[in-house]
Amino acid sequence: MGTDSDPRVSEAMPTEAWDRLKADETAVLVDVRTASEWSFVGCPDLSELGCSMHCIEWAKFPDMIPNPRFVEEVMEALDGQTPSQIFFICRSGARSKSAAVAVENALGEKGVQSRCVNVAEGFEGDLNAKKHRGGLNGWKARGLPWKQS
Repeated sequence: MGTDSDPRVSEAMPTEAWDRLKADETAVLVDVRTASEWSFVGCPDLSELGCSMHCIEWAKFPDMIPNPRFVEEVMEALDGQTPSQIFFICRSGARSKSAAVAVENALGEKGVQSRCVNVAEGFEGDLNAKKHRGGLNGWKARGLPWKQS
């Protein structure tokens, strides 16, 4: 599914990603976490920005088996559009980095120009001293909008 190192994939802190999404109405956010995470932990809320977000699993819960259709599903979600920037987010930034590299490689093979960006720290961020996520860093801890179903 790709390696997680590619110099063409940059990183942005959550607040920087938010600002860039806000400034660029063609930008897209792809949340690559699992359906369970979206339901029980929450999702970024971009409703005030006017840009789109797509929830596409990079790996399937509970075995975390890679989604063999991930890149294809992203392309389908883009519906032929070429966003100037595609941001990828997961729990803490690892899966989303791999996902961003995979999409960047696929776009490059097609000769499509779009910047793939990993959201560093992810949605929940790193573990704190008590081994809890969501309070130390990440989208939620940085006070960015999010919602739960």
